[in-house]
Amino acid sequence: MNRHIMAVLAIAALAPALAAQSNESHLDRARRILRSTPLIDGHNDLPWEIRRAAAPLDVDAYDLRKTTPGHTDLERLRKGMLGAQFWSVYIPGDMKDSGFARVQLEQIDIGRRIIDKYPQLEWTLTAPAIRTAFRDGKIGSLLGVEGGHAIENSLGALRTYYDLGVRYMTLTHNVTLDWADAAMGEPLHGGLTPFGEEVVREMNRLGMLVDLSHVSPATMSDALNVTEAPVIFSHSSARAIADVPRNVPDSILRRLKSNGGVVMVTFVPGFISPEIVAGAARRQIIGAEIRTRFPNDTVAVNRELAAWDSTHPMPRATLAQVADHIEHIKRIAGPDHVGIGGDFDGIDEVIVGLEDVSTYPALFAELSRRGWTELDLRKLAGENILRVLDRADVVAKRLQKERKPSTKTIGEMDGKRM
Repeated sequence: MNRHIMAVLAIAALAPALAAQSNESHLDRARRILRSTPLIDGHNDLPWEIRRAAAPLDVDAYDLRKTTPGHTDLERLRKGMLGAQFWSVYIPGDMKDSGFARVQLEQIDIGRRIIDKYPQLEWTLTAPAIRTAFRDGKIGSLLGVEGGHAIENSLGALRTYYDLGVRYMTLTHNVTLDWADAAMGEPLHGGLTPFGEEVVREMNRLGMLVDLSHVSPATMSDALNVTEAPVIFSHSSARAIADVPRNVPDSILRRLKSNGGVVMVTFVPGFISPEIVAGAARRQIIGAEIRTRFPNDTVAVNRELAAWDSTHPMPRATLAQVADHIEHIKRIAGPDHVGIGGDFDGIDEVIVGLEDVSTYPALFAELSRRGWTELDLRKLAGENILRVLDRADVVAKRLQKERKPSTKTIGEMDGKRM
């Protein structure tokens, strides 16, 4: 049989499948893709949601087998076709009096008990483990520390968190640290201090992902200068679209091409909608004017602000606007550098069309309507972050052969007495 005939027969054999795909809806296409590629979300605050529930610290009382008051439960995870989740073990930056390390260990305990409780979830600390869990119909589960205040300036604490299953650390939350400037904090260091750079180096040696959500642009830049592994932004969006300090500037997006990192686009309305950003700025001006008129009268200030809010309701952010951020990051950084980081159960207001963890397929359907290729949709879903995890492990194995765990201290490196 000659090659021409064989080619014709091959095309004929594929024709029914190709025809079926050409007739599928964008939502059906999204679901087909997510059945064969794990959708990996970079940030879900369920452990903190459980902590602040009616029975704090009680994982059994917050039953994911039922519809929960938050954004996450097992049935909605199934509908959302989630393949793996980084569960954030967040602690606020203002809990120092309670002991950062104690509260952090409690949050790690909650995260691990959630994963242990439900057979639908599986503890997965590497990219191969996520792929295996996905093939077995499970939701791969990892932990992410949100805020370097949790290590209390101790590289030993950092290593202990890694041993407990933490696979990324957000260098700061909203508070500037002794060694790193936060996006929403006071800029004290111009980015990372020498000890902050050592934190990044030790994370590389461990294989813990460096997460740059919440940090200042200078900290982002310094971390990119130091890191030998790809970085992530576990839940951030594009500053060119919504100009807030929490989002990623184009200058940093361009650097991800050489670093190999990924921005996991978040669903926080105030980081997505330019109209909300403008409305919030206007409200700040109004608030300042009201406080000038009513100095030292909190009741009056709150009354006047409430009256203004009642006549100036905030607009709602939409799924289409989230897609705009994803497309912008794809255009500037490239399709290999974008992912999903919803921040469910860490937000009070939600995106119209992305109200909970059941709604991910709708976002992929929107991108399909916009002409995204199947390959790029798979990269967005999970292939990009799986590549980052794989690369971080390769770098860690090399560095562990080259150097021992760092014993540097912030006093030694930055001259701070702690």
